Amino acid sequence: MTGRDPGGRRRGRVEAALFGISVAAEMAGMHAQTLRTYDRLGLVTPARTSGGGRRYSDHDVELLREVQRLSQDEGVNLAGIKRIIELTGEVAALEARVEELMAETTRLRARTATAGRELVPFEPGNAVVVWRPRTGR
Repeated sequence: MTGRDPGGRRRGRVEAALFGISVAAEMAGMHAQTLRTYDRLGLVTPARTSGGGRRYSDHDVELLREVQRLSQDEGVNLAGIKRIIELTGEVAALEARVEELMAETTRLRARTATAGRELVPFEPGNAVVVWRPRTGR
């Protein structure tokens, strides 16, 4: 499963373009110090070089712009923005999981249909459990 990290980026995805902090700051219309602060607070966490330098992806720059919009236009504080980013990542991960489960359901339906069987929807309120005590102990 390809999930997302707290910054909303897909884990395992390789970003094509990476920008240094000054370029990313200019692209986002912010000061480099603001990007450092957002990184320290965990709002936007860029990749790092082996020497520790920050490398921002296109997605990171988009996220920086969204942080700025939420802060300035919507009046959301940084703690609220961090939570929004986390929840957005969780929603994306759950959506990916739903897609996986739908694909698995389709695969199982096809497999059972070729075996002459049928999947029956399970409704928890109508379940019957058959229990027999173990014998011969």
